[in-house]
Amino acid sequence: MAGVRRFFCTLGVLLLAGPVFAAPLEAYGKLPSIEDGSVSASGTQLALVVTNGEERRVAVEDVATGKVTFVGGLGTAKVRDVRWAGDQHLIITNSVTTQPNSAEVEADRGEYFFASDLDLKAGKLHSLLHDAGESMNIIEGLPLVRMVDSQPTVFLEGIHFLNSQGSVSLFRIEVAHDTSKLLYAGGAATRGFVVGSDGKPLAEERYDAHTARWSLRTTRDGLWHEIVSQDDVIDPPDVLGLGRDGETLLVNLDDKGWREIGVDGKMGEPIAAVDGQSAIHDPATGKLIGHTELVGDERRVTFFDPADERAWKAVEKAFPDNRLSLVAWSNDRTKILITADSPTKGLAYALVDLTARSARWLGDQYQGLTEADIGPVKAVNYKAADGFALTGYLTLPRGKDPKNLPLVVFPHGGPASRDEPGFDWWAQAMASRGYAVLQVNFRGSTGFGWDYMQAGFGQWGRKMQTDLSDGVRYLAGQGTIDPKRVCIVGGSYGGYAALAGATLDKGVYRCAVSFGGVSDLRKLIVYDRNRGGGAAVTRYWDRFVGAKDLDDPVLAKYSPLAQAAQADIPILLIHGKDDTVVPLDQSTRMADALRKAGKPVELIVQNNADHWLSLGATRLSMLQATMAFVEKNNPPD
Repeated sequence: MAGVRRFFCTLGVLLLAGPVFAAPLEAYGKLPSIEDGSVSASGTQLALVVTNGEERRVAVEDVATGKVTFVGGLGTAKVRDVRWAGDQHLIITNSVTTQPNSAEVEADRGEYFFASDLDLKAGKLHSLLHDAGESMNIIEGLPLVRMVDSQPTVFLEGIHFLNSQGSVSLFRIEVAHDTSKLLYAGGAATRGFVVGSDGKPLAEERYDAHTARWSLRTTRDGLWHEIVSQDDVIDPPDVLGLGRDGETLLVNLDDKGWREIGVDGKMGEPIAAVDGQSAIHDPATGKLIGHTELVGDERRVTFFDPADERAWKAVEKAFPDNRLSLVAWSNDRTKILITADSPTKGLAYALVDLTARSARWLGDQYQGLTEADIGPVKAVNYKAADGFALTGYLTLPRGKDPKNLPLVVFPHGGPASRDEPGFDWWAQAMASRGYAVLQVNFRGSTGFGWDYMQAGFGQWGRKMQTDLSDGVRYLAGQGTIDPKRVCIVGGSYGGYAALAGATLDKGVYRCAVSFGGVSDLRKLIVYDRNRGGGAAVTRYWDRFVGAKDLDDPVLAKYSPLAQAAQADIPILLIHGKDDTVVPLDQSTRMADALRKAGKPVELIVQNNADHWLSLGATRLSMLQATMAFVEKNNPPD
C-alpha cells in the first residue's frame, strides 16, 4: 500500500534543530489547517473543514478524480461536526456563544448548537428546523443519519414548546424536501433519545436534576415503558446509542462499564472497553461495531466483525509507527478517512482507498511545523507520596540534553478527563521554548478504570494536587528537571490546579498561569445550580470536594480565592468574556483578591473567547501571553 508523508529536510534544518531555532508560537497557536472531515455513504465524496487564518471553509472533493467540486465559506463559525446524509447533503453543526432573546423564551447565556444542511446540488446552506412550529432551531447533541424508505434522513434533538414549557424533543428531517416533523415531544426531564436502525424512536433517556433520578424508557407495542432507573445519581449513565444487534441500547454505567440493555430491561454482560474511550457505530445503521481504547500508551481500535477488523488492520499496516484515529468511512469500508499522529511529524489527515490499495495525505494539521519543531513525548510512571500509582507524559525540548531542565507542569481539565500520548499543540509550544512539560493523569482522571476515578473523590486541592507536585519531585530525583525552575500552567480544572499550586501546595512553583480557571468553589456551585443543575450539583461537589452544603467550610479552605493572601508566586489570569462554563468573575475576583493582598498578579480578559479556545486569535494571544510570563519568571536558560 502506497503513501508516504511529504517531508522535506535539509542539512541546514538538521544543524539548527533545537528550541532556540524552533518555529514561532504562531505555528503552534493557530487553528489546525484541517479541523474535521467526513466521507459520504457511497465513498464518492470527501468533505473537509479547512481554515485560513480565522476563516473556516468546507471543501468537497470527488474522490475518484481528486477534483474539488465545492468550496464554501463558513466565516468564523465554530464548526463542531460534519457528516453526510447520502451523497448530496452535508450536515454541518456549529455553535455560538449567545443568550436566546425572545419574549417567549427565558434562557441563560451559553454555548448553543445549530445544524445546517449544505445542499451540494443547489449549492446552498440552510438552517435545519427552520420550519418546525413551536420549536427553536437550537439542537441538543449531534445529528443522526438513518436510511428510511431508501432515503437519507436526519434526526435531531431540538427544543419544542408546549404551554411555554420547552423540552428536548425528537425531530425527523427529510433533507431531500427540506421538511421537519416532530416525532416525539419530550417531558421536563427528557435528556435525549435513541433512534433505531429503521428510523423509529427506540428509547428515551430522562434525568431530573432536582431529584437526581435517572431512567430509561423504551417503546413496545406503541407504548413507552420504563425499563431501568437509578436514584440519587450524581453522574447520570451515558447512553451511547445502539448495541451490536441494533435492538439493544449501549449504556455506560460507570463502575459497571459498558452494558447492552434490551428493550425489556434485560442487561447483558460487560463489553470490553476502557472508560473514557469511544464507541464506533455503523454509519448506515447506527449499530455498535467497535470501540477505541488506550492500552498502555497505545491507542487500539477494535471491531467485532472480522471484515471490519481486516479493513482496519490494512490501514494500520499502511501507517506504521503512527497513532491512528478513525474519522469516517464509507458504508462499504473501502474509503477511510483517518488522522495519523506521528511522534516526529505531528498530526495529519489521510484518505485510504482499500480498493485501489493506496493512501493519500490530505494535509498536516499544523503545516508550519517540521520535525525539528516537535519535541519527543515519553511515558512517565511514578508513585504518589501515599503509594498511589500514577501515569503521565513528559514532552521534552528537542535538541536539549534531558538533564536539569526547567519544567512546566500542565494538568488537564475536567477533572474527569485524561491526557494521552501524542501531539498536543499547547504542550509542544511550551516545549519548543526550552521547557520540559509534564502532563499527569492525577487520581480522578478517566480512562484507567473506576477505582482510579474513585480515588479522586474528595481530593480537589488535596491529593489530586499533590499528585502533580509528587511528579515534580519524581523528575527531580531522576535528574531530568531542576526543582528550582518549575511553573504550572493549566486551563479549566487545570487552571484551578495552577491557582491551587500558588495558594495551597506552596513552595513547588515559581509562577502560575490559569486560563478559564476556577478560583471560588462556592460561587461556581451557585452558578451551576442557577443554570438548571439543581440539587445534583451539590451532590457532585460533595463527591469531588467533600462539601456537604454551600456553608461547608471546606469550600473556602480549598478555594484559591479565599486563600489569595497565601499566594507565594506571581500569577497570570487569562479568561474569555464568552466563557459560559467557568464565568469570567472567577478570574476578575481572584485578581482583585490578590491585589488587595499585595500579591503579584496580571489579568488578561479576552474578547470573543470561549472556554475551549475555539478561535485562532484568542488561542494565539493566550499562548503568547503565557510564554512571555513563564519566560519572565522562569527563564529557560
